[in-house]
Amino acid sequence: MNRRNFTQLAGATGLGLFSGATAFANLKQVSSKHVFNLPYAPHLGMFKHHAGSDPIDQLNFMADQGFTAFEDNGMRERDLALQEKMGRTMERRGIRMGVFVAHKIYWQKPNLASGDVSLREEFLDYIKKAIPVAKRVNAKWMTVVPGHVDLRQNMAYQTAHVIESLKQAAALLEPHGIVMVLEPLNFRNHPGLFLSESPQAYEICKAVDSPSCKILFDIYHQQIQEGNLIPNIEQCWDEIGYFQIGDNPGRNEPTTGEINYTNVFKYIHSRGFDGILGMEHGNSRSDKEGEQAVIDAYMKVDQFL
Repeated sequence: MNRRNFTQLAGATGLGLFSGATAFANLKQVSSKHVFNLPYAPHLGMFKHHAGSDPIDQLNFMADQGFTAFEDNGMRERDLALQEKMGRTMERRGIRMGVFVAHKIYWQKPNLASGDVSLREEFLDYIKKAIPVAKRVNAKWMTVVPGHVDLRQNMAYQTAHVIESLKQAAALLEPHGIVMVLEPLNFRNHPGLFLSESPQAYEICKAVDSPSCKILFDIYHQQIQEGNLIPNIEQCWDEIGYFQIGDNPGRNEPTTGEINYTNVFKYIHSRGFDGILGMEHGNSRSDKEGEQAVIDAYMKVDQFL
């Protein structure tokens, strides 16, 4: 499917409804305390002291605070009825669904990099089964991690294997307007993984050449792996489909570490980014006051956009 047809499809399908924050403004039924300039996406458990343990109550609390997006790595494993209920709640409250993890990730052995046909078929089966999950929760994006390096093969061969697997996965996703986002992970937290740097992800996305294969630029991971954040974001811009957030050290909310998130967000906002920025980090404090500190931190860095 060419890019023009993909764009037309996304606009005509239900998933196309979730491609921008403007469309969601008309769906809101309850006013928020605040509306952020960028679609930051909390996850379940981030505000449990305020909202309790029920996922629906948590989604409503997020909307009440002005958040217009949500992500849930574990959405695929949730009960079907809960998925549907969460999807309806997000639609009603004007919340866009961010990423969920599309497939089983092999952390300690080669997977897509190996070229093993049986592992490729297993991966593609996961992708097929993730499509109805995406539709139930109105998700446009799903996370893909190619797995561990294969130390017995030259990196060029491994890259070719990964590209072929992703081309086949993109062919499955394109008709549905769904995008898999490839996440490079840092060497410290995830030693030995095949995909670790943004230029590497950029090269792969260019080779796959599909609107259904983009980069998940995790700012926390890339601060550790390569630094030089804004120039690397600029270099990768046309292949970035999604961002994730976390300060370093600590992987907690912005303003708790060394990253100048005000400037990073200014750059992303200035480029007219219409995707989602997932809050894939912990809270620097584990109590109710810590949850409020997270909200305050995002209000602080967002006010200058």
